[in-house]
Amino acid sequence: MGDKAWEPTDVPIRHMSCSADVTCFRTLDETLSHDGGPSFRLPTRLPVPSSKLKKELTLFDVYAISTGAMFSSGFFLLPGLATAKAGPAAVLAYLLAGVLILPAMFSQAELSTAMPKAGGTYYFLDRSLGPLAGTVGGLGTWLALVLKSAFALIGMGAYLYYLVDIPIKPLAAGLTVAFAVLNVVGAKETSGLQRLLVAILVGVLIFFVVQGLAEVVSLGAANVERQFTPFAPFGGGSLIATIGLVFVSYAGLTKVASVAEEVQNPDRNIPLGMFLSLLTATALYVVGVFILVAVLDADELRSDLTPIATAAESFFTWLPGSWGLYLIVVAAIAAFASTGNAGILSASRYPMAMARDLLVTPRLAVLGKSGTPTLAIVVTATLMIVAIVALDVESLAKLASAFQLVIFALVNVAVWVMRETHIPSYVPGYRSPLYPWMQIAGIIAPIVLITQMGALALGLTGLTILLSLGWYAYYVQPNPKVEREGAIYHLFARLGQHRYDPLDGELRTILKEKEMSDFVPFETLVTHSVVIDADPGRDYESVVRQAAMELAKRIGSPADELAEGLLHGARFGATPVIRGAALPHQRLPGIDRPYLALVRCISGLEAPAYDLDVTDGEAKTGKVFAVFVLVSPTEPPGQHLRTLAALASRIDEDGFLDAWRAAPNEQAIRETLVTNDRYLTLVLAPDGTTAAFIGRRLRELRLPQGVLVALVHRDGQAVVPSGSTLLEAGDRLTIIGETDGVRELLDRFSP
Repeated sequence: MGDKAWEPTDVPIRHMSCSADVTCFRTLDETLSHDGGPSFRLPTRLPVPSSKLKKELTLFDVYAISTGAMFSSGFFLLPGLATAKAGPAAVLAYLLAGVLILPAMFSQAELSTAMPKAGGTYYFLDRSLGPLAGTVGGLGTWLALVLKSAFALIGMGAYLYYLVDIPIKPLAAGLTVAFAVLNVVGAKETSGLQRLLVAILVGVLIFFVVQGLAEVVSLGAANVERQFTPFAPFGGGSLIATIGLVFVSYAGLTKVASVAEEVQNPDRNIPLGMFLSLLTATALYVVGVFILVAVLDADELRSDLTPIATAAESFFTWLPGSWGLYLIVVAAIAAFASTGNAGILSASRYPMAMARDLLVTPRLAVLGKSGTPTLAIVVTATLMIVAIVALDVESLAKLASAFQLVIFALVNVAVWVMRETHIPSYVPGYRSPLYPWMQIAGIIAPIVLITQMGALALGLTGLTILLSLGWYAYYVQPNPKVEREGAIYHLFARLGQHRYDPLDGELRTILKEKEMSDFVPFETLVTHSVVIDADPGRDYESVVRQAAMELAKRIGSPADELAEGLLHGARFGATPVIRGAALPHQRLPGIDRPYLALVRCISGLEAPAYDLDVTDGEAKTGKVFAVFVLVSPTEPPGQHLRTLAALASRIDEDGFLDAWRAAPNEQAIRETLVTNDRYLTLVLAPDGTTAAFIGRRLRELRLPQGVLVALVHRDGQAVVPSGSTLLEAGDRLTIIGETDGVRELLDRFSP
């Protein structure tokens, strides 16, 4: 069928209707004839499960959630506490905290692009280290986010005091309720507010930094030297403890992981959004705290809960009245509001994700009318109110930082486990640099910082871990439905112990749901596939060997070796069987493109018992009516797995098997797999709208950009055309390409 390097895709399947001499695909209630053959019905997509969150968050939303979560307490509240512990060295503490967060950021980005699911860190720890680690990590991270968000809303109350005399804690509790209501309404509405708040915040902070640097210059170098001497008056130990304290300032960076399931194009938007956010935060933190130390009295700064407002009053004197102060108050309110808002949004996804896995009551996973986890949001907001009322400011900051440090260390362990297990379906869209040294540093640094944070932080962190272990022993472990184990068992398998095979299948499902943005034409792979109609009475092994023989001719490899690899496939796990369709597959070195064979077994055949991984329908009996044999290059592994995911997605649709068995010919068999809006067929008829194509060479056709003629069907034969192919009456052109181009052709040739 030609040697052009085609690649597969997992483009979502949809159907189009058309008429006249345009042959394409219709809805379930319509029928279609191919070459005068019998008509058959085509399936529609399965409905989206009620527990699935919508993908509504863009790159700017990722940036806004991450940035807004960082610029609250860390900038407007903590600098005074930090300088009280470290003196001028607080500037260095902020810089080093920004550097030390890098391993966690890289690891979170890798795991988020491999497993973009609600619950983020919890999900990563559960699937890598098992339900025990998932329970501890999920409850601990949820609590850390709750504490940080509560801390932010207390800070918001402190700045509102400049405008109105309102008790801080009751105000913070009221704001928690307001943000909870907004989150119940929907993630899209929540992210819209987040964008506005972050735009205001970053704009005002840049203005503050520019004006502050001008003030520092006007005060002169002698003043800066005096203010920064001695640089670390309380010693190196205090500096390390301060790094741990301000670490919470960067904790919002990883909040994005908990909403990864709702992010569009997560492979690009999550790592890029996190990097841009960290760059913004580190620059403004370091420069901003430098300005505070340079312009404010040291003793006053160490006891000031609103240091930015105090600094603004000192050098925004050129603005009329108190406008400089009000400007900073507005920015602070926007910062604290964005943290509280993003905190509830991300924190509520943890109990939801744990409920999906039965680690807490399943009711927390139920979505409300707006498509948000209503009960999880209410529980999260309630815990925030309790923290606001019961804890003081510094305790909130220390506890939030300590919990985050523990979780960040575990996240780096999770990346190491997922990499070393070599699970084929672990295909992150972004990979952490400098592995494994980056992860080793990310494990050691949090441990060192925690030891310097004091007995209270250590004690309550340990208590939280013990309570989580108690919950696991009381609620999770006795539940017979919690049968999964983490990827760490795959690592044990390499050392001679057991492994948890269903994890590979779950990761494949995630690949199918990711909706990868890169265009790799799955339709073209199917269009150029080998089609075999197996005779009745054949067995599974014989049809796989026949398919291997046909593919071997194209690949140029020994047929017997290819067949053995497809039949056993130990490197890739058991052959999946879904709804009466088997998918034997293999990756081979030395080939530059994937190859696919479609084998139809109308009467059905028995699949080997070791190959069965059945879920429902005809597959329960071991009957197989379709065998899809896929052979792909060894690199990149994600290409092979996305093709399997695309095939599985089509097979999983209701009605597919009926359409497959009813297809009257080779082309119709192919078309059952690629019935979507990137594909159509034109029949060249002298008296139809396509008459202008007859007698012309293919290169003379004016086709829309991103569209190509993949096959020309003539006299019962299908050939891959070249630019010089002369088109004749009766030819049937198989056309694939970008959605807009296909629709343009459909409009052009429909009467």
